Amino acid sequence: MRVLTVAGVFAVVLSLSSASQWWENGNYYQIYPRSFRDSDGDGIGDLNGVTEKLQYLKDIGITAAWLSPIFKSPMVDFGYDIADFYQIHPEYGTMEDFERMIARAKEIGIKIILDFVPNHSSDKSEWFIKSVNGDPQYKDYYIWHNGRINQQTGEREAPSNWNSEFRYSAWEWNEIRQQYYLHQFAIGQPDLNYRNPAVVNEMKNVMRFWLAKGVSGFRIDAVPYLFEVDLDRYNEYPDEPLSNDSDCPGPDDHCYTQHIYTQDQQETYDMVYQWRELVDEFHAEHGGDQRFLMTEAYTSFENIMKYYGDGIRNGSQVPFNFDFLTSINNASKATEYVEHIEKWMNAMPAGVSANWVLGNHDNKRVASRFGVQRIDLINILLQTLPGLAVTYNGEELGMTDVYISWEDTVDPNACNSDPQHYYDRSRDPARTPYQWDASPMAGFTYADHTWLPVSADYKTNNALQQLRAPQSHLQIFKTLVRLRQEPSFRTGELKIKALDDDVIIYSRQAEGSDLYVIVLNLGSTAKTLELTKQFSLGAEAEVITSSLQSRYINGETVKTSEFVADANVGTVLVALN
Repeated sequence: MRVLTVAGVFAVVLSLSSASQWWENGNYYQIYPRSFRDSDGDGIGDLNGVTEKLQYLKDIGITAAWLSPIFKSPMVDFGYDIADFYQIHPEYGTMEDFERMIARAKEIGIKIILDFVPNHSSDKSEWFIKSVNGDPQYKDYYIWHNGRINQQTGEREAPSNWNSEFRYSAWEWNEIRQQYYLHQFAIGQPDLNYRNPAVVNEMKNVMRFWLAKGVSGFRIDAVPYLFEVDLDRYNEYPDEPLSNDSDCPGPDDHCYTQHIYTQDQQETYDMVYQWRELVDEFHAEHGGDQRFLMTEAYTSFENIMKYYGDGIRNGSQVPFNFDFLTSINNASKATEYVEHIEKWMNAMPAGVSANWVLGNHDNKRVASRFGVQRIDLINILLQTLPGLAVTYNGEELGMTDVYISWEDTVDPNACNSDPQHYYDRSRDPARTPYQWDASPMAGFTYADHTWLPVSADYKTNNALQQLRAPQSHLQIFKTLVRLRQEPSFRTGELKIKALDDDVIIYSRQAEGSDLYVIVLNLGSTAKTLELTKQFSLGAEAEVITSSLQSRYINGETVKTSEFVADANVGTVLVALN
């Protein structure tokens, strides 16, 4: 990779070796199985439903699908609390259903990636139950502590002031064992002890088991939480310093302290490097395509870069880039977008791929965060930047958040709040059933109920309607995915700049290939641009695709000296030579 700046334009030259891997420049699609497609009429999505819809993913150009957890679980956190890492959750189907899904995916050429949740198990796990009862093999599988004695009251209390992500103390007293255990998420999600080699080996065996079943890799959940500070260095677990965050609601919230003892410990990166070695070893032993890791880490930019590797050992191929989730919103200026793109492209180690994540099951939907009028613009941005694009199911349709009442709320993060504040914390609005067609329950199920309410707009906003329409969010998405296979988008140079607070303009071009120019107007008014001042365009260019509300249509020839960038519209142009 070569980085240069010319005339105020940030440019990156990308090159792929002749031995490029299947995952490079791919399109990755997150399936939330519980809400994707219900095949058996219980109102809950399942594996056979996923299998049924794999051809749809193939048709819209998806490279690989990663599934949120499908393992046996009491569903306290809807699959992120795993009771058995080796079994399929009965509501989702059987192992035979899973194997059928893998076979179908292989048949049509889509890779399957599983959600791997290594930080914690369910408190209903056999491992945890045996640990509670002092079984020698499992005694130290979790983080246990006697607690400390309050010098003023004489009462036993939690070992430290650590709070969970879901509010309140991260320590829970267990009457049977007469100790506290650590849970950095829900009480029903006790943290595994990665300072115990038996736990490390067990979780590696979990990975090997599913690799042998035919999955192509893993998306690894909540990586920064794997290790806590080493108790051997202290007489007790130390309190974390207060954050003094004026936006933090109160002392029960996770934001109340700085998590210097519970997140981003140095051992975490070594663990990821070990997992990369494992999948590489599996590939070397079993052949086929390279196995693949994605890591989820809401952490500092510098820490995210460490997940790529340390210059000696490789880490995950895709440390999720959450900059557009955490740092960009509907009020952000064009300069801020460009700064975040430049930052990532400049900081990447040599020989790795960029990635862009604009939505997932833990955040409000893209159309709700950025505005429905910008959904095509945002998808154009996602699909025309270098590297990998990650799409959460439904974003290709412009699905929006669904209002979920306090009574219907099931997300533990929201349920730990109250009727006045729950909605801001709730992840339910982005997890509602996928809108397949205009039939009852949006074609998600033939049942008369669903585990979360279906959006009220499903009759006018659904996949079938958009597939049949000559122009729709989905048709634009499909055009963009096909476009990414062009040499200029696979290996081409990126030159990008902000013209003002509203307009982003950039080009992609590989040597000897077409010059593409992308114009994004984030503003509320149209602007006339002289594109020839920015790039070596001829007098005319062809519109490849543009937002639904654009004045231009696909295939139209436009004058580059007076191109009109409509409000909230993105456009992809190709030079006519």
